[in-house]
Amino acid sequence: MLIFRQTKFLIMKKLIVLLFIVGAALSASAQAEVSLGLKAGVNLSKLNTDNVTDASNITAFHGGAFALFKFTKIGIQPELLFSQQGSSIDDVSLGAGDLKMSYITIPVMLKFYLAAGFNIQAGPQFGFLNSAEFEGTDIKDAFTSSDMSANVGAAWDAPFGLVLDARYNIGLSDINDGGGDEVKSSVFQFSVGYKIFKFGK
Repeated sequence: MLIFRQTKFLIMKKLIVLLFIVGAALSASAQAEVSLGLKAGVNLSKLNTDNVTDASNITAFHGGAFALFKFTKIGIQPELLFSQQGSSIDDVSLGAGDLKMSYITIPVMLKFYLAAGFNIQAGPQFGFLNSAEFEGTDIKDAFTSSDMSANVGAAWDAPFGLVLDARYNIGLSDINDGGGDEVKSSVFQFSVGYKIFKFGK
């Protein structure tokens, strides 16, 4: 299990590095557009597991910075975000309450532009666990220190720098570090961003 998890993380890291290299190559072209900006928004987060009888979404926050390397109809957008996640739980053995987690996440989105700034996007995300609490009790040791997931979504890049974004984050890793049933995250993200700097085309 550990070897399989390490292999998945290694693949994720290599994919992120590859996308960064492609983005840098695009930015070197005279036809490339490079933008830097900030974004923030709302998370609707839930943990999926067979071990908890009733788990539902909690509302949380995410925010951070992004860079966009855009070349004609394709863009690569790496991001660095602080993301609050978790789940509201009502279970016979665990009790009822909110499990609150926070991550430093690195999504790298491949964006396909359709028309007038509208785009669909997909890409990997690598997360580092910062904290985990259940009703005020620190339970960080019960979870893995890192998480691998995938994002799919759509966005609108307005011509005046505004970015509206909606994504679904699909957990790929079992984040339960205590054995037993698998625990995977799922997060709907809705965010507003703004391109502060823009270079190139």
